[in-house]
Amino acid sequence: MKVSVIGTGYVGLVTGAGLSELGVDVVCVDNDEIKIDQLSNGVCPIYEVQLPELLERNAKVERLKFTTDLETAVGESQVVMICVNTPSLDSDGSADLTDVLDVTKQVAKSIADTTVVVIKSTVPVGTGQKIKNLIESVNPDADIHVASNPEFLSEGTSVHDFMNPSRIVIGVESNEARKILRELYLPFILQDVPIVDTNLETAEMIKYASNAFLATKISFINEIADLCELTGVDVRGVAHGIGLDKRIGNEHLRAGPGYGGLCFPKDTIALVQTARNAGSPIRIVEQVVEINDQRKIKMALRVQSELGGSVHAKVITILGLAFKPGTDDIRDSPSIAIIRKLMELGAIIHAHDPLAKANAESVLENVTFFDDVYEAVRGADAIVFATAWDGYRQLDFDFLLADLTDPVVIDLHNLFDAQDLHTKNVKYVGVGQGQMTSNI
Repeated sequence: MKVSVIGTGYVGLVTGAGLSELGVDVVCVDNDEIKIDQLSNGVCPIYEVQLPELLERNAKVERLKFTTDLETAVGESQVVMICVNTPSLDSDGSADLTDVLDVTKQVAKSIADTTVVVIKSTVPVGTGQKIKNLIESVNPDADIHVASNPEFLSEGTSVHDFMNPSRIVIGVESNEARKILRELYLPFILQDVPIVDTNLETAEMIKYASNAFLATKISFINEIADLCELTGVDVRGVAHGIGLDKRIGNEHLRAGPGYGGLCFPKDTIALVQTARNAGSPIRIVEQVVEINDQRKIKMALRVQSELGGSVHAKVITILGLAFKPGTDDIRDSPSIAIIRKLMELGAIIHAHDPLAKANAESVLENVTFFDDVYEAVRGADAIVFATAWDGYRQLDFDFLLADLTDPVVIDLHNLFDAQDLHTKNVKYVGVGQGQMTSNI
């Protein structure tokens, strides 16, 4: 079987590399000539753990190729996967399908034999039918079958997620498409990975509902954290206690500065807009979006409060710029929002991140970036741990704080033990850590 993957972002590259690792002949297509040239020369254009090795290994045996020639790639493929971006429209936050529809038109013109067109991009309910109608209008004689096969990849662990799926959702309208996709994913089926066999619309909704639910868990635990601070409770114990309930689970129950990245922000907003357009508002998700937006500003104001009510002309070191550890992605990163608010309040910002420095430099002005974390904190009035990098846990605090006077450590991910830092005469502030008393 030969597969064309259109789009070489996170989803497209990981999907292409993952399928080739399963033994499938894959050609990844993109109109970005520079990116295709990089990939053809063994350079991975994004940071993702294990991805460069996967690309190199499968390109070497010619199971994985890269091209800008969409017409040839599609014409030779039995399966075409659309993996292009669906950003939020500025007007109302709904999904922008411009790239998806443009690619669909090109695919329609290039189809030769029986082809399954698979939508892996996150799209609103009804998009599959829209794509099917568009292909039929552009190429009425094409023998096509449209399918929805959403991805459930998390940046930083996406290769692992692809190779160890929790489920595979196949939304189809024909037995032919179902047969071909089951053949494509046969290695996973033989490992007893659950297959969700459904229609186009249900598959599309599963993706949005999944991301919205995970985002809801994050906003929920952040609201609980605020309550914990006022009631003498430690949110970490609460999260652990409720997470042991199998009906709840412990994933996405770490209190912090809110969610970011490519998927959760745009997908929750798009779902909200889809629901409004359908006349059935999802008020829970609307609140999740609002809570998360406010959360980032709230964290900046917390820094201001811990510095006596003003950050004007004070040096604040932000440790962590990526929206999560394991990636260099800063899209909708809480760190970036916090920095912008603090600068608006007059703060002087020093910043460090082990991977995301270059990306942050492209969107932030008047911030001093450092390659060395210890240099970044020199002269700081406050140190804010804004991304939960494991490397930060290993810092030598005696050395880190040696030259600082009355430093404040604001830990937005509860990376450290408060008692350990208090013994170092540091004002330590975590998230959701109320002052508990004990009779023991």
